[in-house]
Amino acid sequence: MGYVIGRKAMPRAVDRNRLRRRLREIVRAARPALDAYDVIVRVRSAVARADVDAAAQEGARLVARVAAGTGNAR
Repeated sequence: MGYVIGRKAMPRAVDRNRLRRRLREIVRAARPALDAYDVIVRVRSAVARADVDAAAQEGARLVARVAAGTGNAR
């Protein structure tokens, strides 16, 4: 599992680390189903400080799709 969260998407390191920690917890919960995959989560658009929870929820939905094997989770 890899996480790519650039400074352009989230300027503050505190916010990037908070999102990264949230995503790690989501992946831990789905770990057995994800062992067969190499997954990289990349934040492509800007995320406001107040939207960290929404970004984590979107990450959870994407991880669930991959874990369920529904194909391309973009």
